Amino acid sequence: MDTNASLNAEAKKVLLRKIPHGVFICGVAEGDEVNGFTASWVTQGSFEPPLVVMAVRADSTSNGMIQRSGRFSLNVLAADQKDLAAVFFKPQKGVGGRFDAAPFQLGALGLPILQDALGAVECELVGQVAHGDHTVFVGEVKTATLHRDGAALELSSTGWQYGG
Repeated sequence: MDTNASLNAEAKKVLLRKIPHGVFICGVAEGDEVNGFTASWVTQGSFEPPLVVMAVRADSTSNGMIQRSGRFSLNVLAADQKDLAAVFFKPQKGVGGRFDAAPFQLGALGLPILQDALGAVECELVGQVAHGDHTVFVGEVKTATLHRDGAALELSSTGWQYGG
């Protein structure tokens, strides 16, 4: 392998942005504090046990909350819920802010489940890799709540870009 090869930054950006992603709201809770953020680097990782894999910015408040609490929820948004995703896109505290615009209930694991989402899973953290500017979390699905079925929101349909 040629270790002197240089990375074509523009080609890298274009190609990595071709990886398809859904748009989810990740919910976290620690003590009385509840927070949430828009997550798009998410995939299923295993059937048995059921695992999901999610990358979270290393310097985010929620990253620390996931590490300390050992759990997170993933709310699956409907294809027409871009406006709801946008509420959680910018960094800010969830208490008294984002969740005012997004009614939720706490699930069995004490994590926020958005009432207007298609549904959500609550996960217990079973692994993580901290490398680069994101931490990759592996969560085992412990609860699943389905409010309704429908097409899920995809990043490509929003006009937003996260990646590359």
